[in-house]
Amino acid sequence: MFLVRWISGWPLRRLHAIGGLLGWLVWLCSPTYRRRVRTNAELAGVPAAARRLSIAAAGRMVAETPWLWLRADDADLARRVTWRNPEALDAIVAAREPLLLLTPHMGSFEIAGRAYAARHGQAKPITVLYRPARQRALREFQEQARQRPAMPTAPANLAGVRQMLRALKRRETVGLLPDQVPPDGQGVWAPFFGQPAYTMTLAARLAQQTGARLIVLRGERLPRGAGYVIHVSELVRPLPAGSDAAAQLEAATIINETMEQAILSDPGQYLWGYNRYKSPRSAETADPAPRAEGTE
Repeated sequence: MFLVRWISGWPLRRLHAIGGLLGWLVWLCSPTYRRRVRTNAELAGVPAAARRLSIAAAGRMVAETPWLWLRADDADLARRVTWRNPEALDAIVAAREPLLLLTPHMGSFEIAGRAYAARHGQAKPITVLYRPARQRALREFQEQARQRPAMPTAPANLAGVRQMLRALKRRETVGLLPDQVPPDGQGVWAPFFGQPAYTMTLAARLAQQTGARLIVLRGERLPRGAGYVIHVSELVRPLPAGSDAAAQLEAATIINETMEQAILSDPGQYLWGYNRYKSPRSAETADPAPRAEGTE
């Protein structure tokens, strides 16, 4: 923890430079990771040049995390963050409607929630879903580092889901990573770049129960520590009404298509090494999902 706190004081440009080297070091040392990066990127039709950019980008994401958790305040974010097309987001906040923010595993997804909290947190706090670390000391540090007055965190369990429901019923905001593989029984198999991927149904269920609006936030990392651009967009089409199996599959498919669109807008910043096509433990499918070569 001392090392993390020390690193958090380094300039962002230095962190990104070291992080880029770290990304390539991991890629060189892990045949499984190399195989997964290549396979996942090829499924999406991403060229080799963008795939190489993503290797360094993954390391930069890790290296910047101490700075984001421990050093960056709202004044830092105001200087370093630029917003693109925030009109729809601002209108929802002004109307005091419940809001769900969906952020893919790309660029700096940590910055998306922080930037929202700096822009709108006083009027409309954001509750962010996260997966607690298994080690107790790291989990406690993670909780302390992420907690902010306008940005409470919710663990990825039943208590966290209830916390998010309460926030939305208060007409606040909730942030999710919709391309994260959910636990068994909390998702459906839906296409993602043409490959069946176990996809969470939580976002659609929260929207149905609370009437929440859905917005996509993507945090683009600029070169050489210059800052970030927050891109705001909407779903490719509205989610269906209803909660039966067909509606859940359609909703998951729409969300995956939306994530694909965001990812392909800047494929060099997506985490292609994330094991998106893995099966949750004991998951059952009527038609077993084929798995990409090189995934686990």
